Amino acid sequence: MKKLSQLLTSIQPLQVVGDTAVDIIDLINDSRQAREGVLFVAVKGVAVDSHRFIADVIAAGARAIVCEEMPQTLSQSVTYIQVENSVIALAHLADEWFDHPSRNLRLVGVTGTNGKTTTATLLYEMARLMGHKAGLLSTVENIIDTVRTPAKQTTPDHLTLNRLLHEMVQAGCEYAFMEVSSHSCVQRRIEGITFAGGIFTNLTRDHMDFHKTVDNYIAAKKMFFDALPSGAFALVNADDKVGEVMLQNTRADKYRYSLRSMTDFKGRIVESRLDGTTLELNGNQVEVLFTGRFNAYNLLSVYGASLLLGFDPQETLVKMSLLEPVAGRFQTLRSPRGYTAIVDYAHTPDALVNVLDTIREVVGTAGHIITVCGCGGDRDAGKRPIMAREAAVRSDRVVLTSDNPRTEDPDEILRQMEVGLPDETRPHVLTITDRRQAIRTACQLAQAGDVVLIAGKGHEDYQEIMGVKHHFDDREQVQEVFASESQS
Repeated sequence: MKKLSQLLTSIQPLQVVGDTAVDIIDLINDSRQAREGVLFVAVKGVAVDSHRFIADVIAAGARAIVCEEMPQTLSQSVTYIQVENSVIALAHLADEWFDHPSRNLRLVGVTGTNGKTTTATLLYEMARLMGHKAGLLSTVENIIDTVRTPAKQTTPDHLTLNRLLHEMVQAGCEYAFMEVSSHSCVQRRIEGITFAGGIFTNLTRDHMDFHKTVDNYIAAKKMFFDALPSGAFALVNADDKVGEVMLQNTRADKYRYSLRSMTDFKGRIVESRLDGTTLELNGNQVEVLFTGRFNAYNLLSVYGASLLLGFDPQETLVKMSLLEPVAGRFQTLRSPRGYTAIVDYAHTPDALVNVLDTIREVVGTAGHIITVCGCGGDRDAGKRPIMAREAAVRSDRVVLTSDNPRTEDPDEILRQMEVGLPDETRPHVLTITDRRQAIRTACQLAQAGDVVLIAGKGHEDYQEIMGVKHHFDDREQVQEVFASESQS
């Protein structure tokens, strides 16, 4: 419980009508949660303008209302606070309600098209290995010290984000690491959050259904770095031309990492295998349980951020060798018949290229690559033919299949993918809508020494069809195939 007057110190109202000395028992922005004594923030959302529910929340007992437009009729028992932007007001009210949790943590945000989950998760693991309590907010899961819960979205809403950070503080966490999505930047979900550092991984085409243009997508990512405070660090991938754009207007201390040139943190791949890599980091060699150039970049950013957080350089190198791949990210499974299945979250053209190039680099011409991939529904349709083309030109065989069609017709999604297939690759491409059958077919096509890449869903344990989520896990499907192989 807090006094409304205390909460209002965090925002700049245009006007206040009513008593500010009242007690507030909860802060909400969902009218369905209204009850006696709450402060309700009416937000103009993309789909719904919750200003229209103000009368309902007052009837349920709301004590105060934050809004952009004052109701025509005002209740004498309610305090009204008019603001210019209720989304921004909600962000700062949430920060105040939960006692400014991000100020009491060393919070590092990770943004970019690919690598966010791996980088944030490995930084969480690094802090734990260094003996510190830490928290994680990722696409896969949220962790408060050691308590894990599945994540509902990459970057939570204002209230959920501040509540989770508050719980981390209460649990004694010193560090926290979180993915920062481009959507969350535009929607101001990280407004009012204090970051100790920010990491930029890379930027390639994604989320065009939301951002419309690549320039808008870049601008969304840049908002995060523009908001970093002085004294924080901004660590960017110097091998991505957008990295320098991220640093243009930041007040944070600027650092770079690279596999190609001399930077603050320089890496080099000494040897790459399907089960690991020998990396050189600032002149020191270390064996890691990760494969591929894309993972080398992820690990290099983890190394750089660890040092910027003050972890001992030599101890950091030792802990790097103990880090393990994130579930569904280049997760390697060995078949009884001698081929390898790799489950990976690659769901953008660039991510798919990175994974396939990594496999080809390791396998060479000794084995075939058989790729299973699809594209999600209700998302950027422009990448569908690109995904199919990249899979076809970099694989020996391809099985196009359903991903998460959501509310779209899966067969129509596959037809849009097929448009991108070069003519010479078509004889080597199968289209099987049923994902279970597609995985089984790809495995049946594999011989000893081959690699079956199952791309797109990674850690996800569901398939969303016509708005309904059905249990489906690529890893489980592969294990079922392996079990049948062992019995035959």
